[in-house]
Amino acid sequence: MKKEVVLSVQGRQHYGGQEPEVIELVTSGTMEFRDGGWDISYEETALTGLEGVTTTFRVEPGKVILTRTGKLNSQMVFQKGVAHDSLYQMEFGALMLSVKATHVFFDIVPDGGVIDLSYAIEIEKTEAGVIDYHLDIQAKE
Repeated sequence: MKKEVVLSVQGRQHYGGQEPEVIELVTSGTMEFRDGGWDISYEETALTGLEGVTTTFRVEPGKVILTRTGKLNSQMVFQKGVAHDSLYQMEFGALMLSVKATHVFFDIVPDGGVIDLSYAIEIEKTEAGVIDYHLDIQAKE
């Protein structure tokens, strides 16, 4: 059964020697337990630069899968210490990404929870930086 939730998303992107880029978003979404894992979904906004995209975090034992669909299509798999390749398809073309998680933590219960991810990212075999995500999930009353 889908449950309405409030999501607080913080993303921090570190690129080379530059100051980290920080994005914070509070939005409505849904969470649902199915097939042995949790799906946490929300619609992106202009604030994130991904308007027209649905983002879903799939939380399964030992991994988190980030899927984006709509104007952009991608799927990134986060397992600590394991590199995963994925195609990042945008309206104007596609890029090959590789992500390697250095930290994967989640604690999800029926009333909400938390997801923490840290990962290094390569774009077309070139190091592109480190990204940290923190999600707080709270069921609506």
